[in-house]
Amino acid sequence: MGESGRTGSMRVQVAPDGIIACLFDLDGVLTSTAAQHMAAWKQTFDAFLQERKSERFRPFTEGDYLEYVDGRPRADGVRQFLASRSITLPEGSRDDPPTADTVHGIGNRKNEVLLAIIQERGVQPYPGSVRYLEAVRDAGLVVGVVTSSENGASVLDAADLSRFVHARIDGLVISREKLRGKPEPDSFLAGAQALGVAPAEAAVFEDALAGVQAGRAGGFGWVVGVDRTHHADELRAHGADLVVSDLADILAAKPTTF
Repeated sequence: MGESGRTGSMRVQVAPDGIIACLFDLDGVLTSTAAQHMAAWKQTFDAFLQERKSERFRPFTEGDYLEYVDGRPRADGVRQFLASRSITLPEGSRDDPPTADTVHGIGNRKNEVLLAIIQERGVQPYPGSVRYLEAVRDAGLVVGVVTSSENGASVLDAADLSRFVHARIDGLVISREKLRGKPEPDSFLAGAQALGVAPAEAAVFEDALAGVQAGRAGGFGWVVGVDRTHHADELRAHGADLVVSDLADILAAKPTTF
């Protein structure tokens, strides 16, 4: 059983028996940057759709974000959303300029917008996530971050969370190693391998439906859905063993919850 240090005579349980590693998604789980990603995607897609004068403009919505984009590698998100609107674009290449109307060009456009938003607003970790990370560290569990974002390192540094992290699988690694993006389990499996643990010994913490699905598909020992946008039922339907609104809620849970 993962336990933290003593508080008086009490020990706080952080994970079920047999869990020795925790794999966290970043945006929306550890940091509030999911809202910034959503804003960047909306600004990018709405501008693109408005330019297509031959079609009736329908704005990009939060539902679109959750269904087609959230948790996926950048290019996959572009393809999935555009396919939902029956739009096909050339793939282009990873170094396409943000002005290019290609899959990668739109992805790079979104990243340019995101970086501007982050520079303006900064990066804040969720206080409850920091409390949980501290408890996990005190319990002796190892920590990995698995994110589709190519800005994982800079976001972790900006939020002062790198100190907790033993391994990071981000969008750059996913691309370099040619891993399939979430909802496939490849990135989480790579995270477990980097930490030297079996999937059954690791917990996955995700706010995205695709991420929860990936954790379940990978055979991980515990899959926790983090419900920041009021879609708890969907998180459970995609394979979450437990759904919480904040990671600190786990520290107050009764052992029978696990």
